[in-house]
Amino acid sequence: MRFTSLVVELIRARPRLVVVIVVLCQALMWLGVAVLFYRSPPGQLATTIAFGREYQVGTDLGPPLSFWLSDIAYRVAGNHLLGVYVLAVLCSALSLWVMYLLAAAIVGGQQAVLAVLLTMTITAFGAPTLEFGPEVLARPLWALLLLHSWRILGEGRRNAWFAWSIEAGLLLLTTPAAVGLLLLIAGFVVSTAQGRRVLRSFDPLFALLVVVALALPYLIFVLRSDSVGLPALPVLAELSVRAWHWLALAGGLLLAISAVLLLVLLDAGWIDRGETDAPIIYRRSVPPLARDFVYCFAIAPALAGSLISALFGLPTVYGGTAVTLTMVGLALVVASGDLIYLRRQRLLRLVWAVAVAAPAILAAGSAVVLPLLGDREVATAMPARDISRFFVESFERRTNQRLQAVAGDPQLASLVALGRRRAHLFLDATPQRTPWVTPAKFAESGGVVVWRASDTVGTPPPEIAQRFPGLVPEVPRSFDWLINGRQPVLRIGWAIVRPKGP
Repeated sequence: MRFTSLVVELIRARPRLVVVIVVLCQALMWLGVAVLFYRSPPGQLATTIAFGREYQVGTDLGPPLSFWLSDIAYRVAGNHLLGVYVLAVLCSALSLWVMYLLAAAIVGGQQAVLAVLLTMTITAFGAPTLEFGPEVLARPLWALLLLHSWRILGEGRRNAWFAWSIEAGLLLLTTPAAVGLLLLIAGFVVSTAQGRRVLRSFDPLFALLVVVALALPYLIFVLRSDSVGLPALPVLAELSVRAWHWLALAGGLLLAISAVLLLVLLDAGWIDRGETDAPIIYRRSVPPLARDFVYCFAIAPALAGSLISALFGLPTVYGGTAVTLTMVGLALVVASGDLIYLRRQRLLRLVWAVAVAAPAILAAGSAVVLPLLGDREVATAMPARDISRFFVESFERRTNQRLQAVAGDPQLASLVALGRRRAHLFLDATPQRTPWVTPAKFAESGGVVVWRASDTVGTPPPEIAQRFPGLVPEVPRSFDWLINGRQPVLRIGWAIVRPKGP
């Protein structure tokens, strides 16, 4: 008698329920990591929120939408980072759900579940799940854009044009890579007979008008700004170095899909031909247009993004690893055929669970283990709320005025800017990046200058002392890490620039 596991039966009978369960579990797992082990925001999230607080049309960090949303989420949560973490996991969950809808339209609901499960292993290693920013927000927008592109091309649904135009405009307001992604879609449309037929109507023209209307403010900023532009092309002597850089980027993409490749290898029939009773996940035949659509957007974004990054010397794949690999899971499902045999189910479930949970476990483990093994700092272990509260309250007690701006060490200053008064972040080393506070305005309104103290006196670094002449340092303030371990205490030097006037 053939035995079929409950998981397989759920995939066959209730595919949507399976997707909801796994996506919800992943979201709760990451939220648990943030609540239990993150005392300060990861990566550049604090800077993202500080820039979003200014509601600029554009900055040197890129289009403004993700920065605005980070500030809105932070305010809605009562100036708590949990709101931004929830927004980040919602973006991840939405992108996976949209991928399920797209996959279900192409390969059916049952195999669409497999596509989502494979995609989760890619985004687990290739995406900054909690560090909300342009790459995190671009994931659901790109997935929605692909979904409605298929509904227009493959299903002939003209009513999808309006949603497509809104998503394209929002994507342009999210990531600089949006132009390249839209060009890939345009190239695929022009290269197919069905796409050329679609372009003969007035719907694309109306959609283009909506896209331009949404992106026009940022477009004007780009045209008027001197800080936004492409890096210089490499000289001939640097091409070999850039070629090696491309190989490194391609290796990073392969590493991001390594868990998918391992799952496909473990499920291969040629490894153990003795297993003949494996359950089957069936689908209807995939039409040629759908097959070309999936393969194109599984390969072209990653290839183009890595080549652009290598050509211009960018450190990461242009557009983000998770965005460029969005369709890889679905492409492997399409390539597997109409019948997919689930062999060695227990081993597959174990490998999949490890691949999805490993990044969260590593994040939690590093916050606990690294301080005990050595003096290496864990950025998320800084007591952000204690730091911001101390400096905000100290300035208000000394001057009887509200803290308007904070400068000095960018990492520490961005944490102070998260305080309840939401002081402006002033990057004094590169003041052109924060035009909302000029050196003259900072000197007039006053503020706090912070830096890493190397002694108990709190002597400021020479570059900070040069930018703020007459700075009188206070006694450094020490803070405990999440787990002190072998780390020295976090000692922060600081000084108050008193406001001028009454």
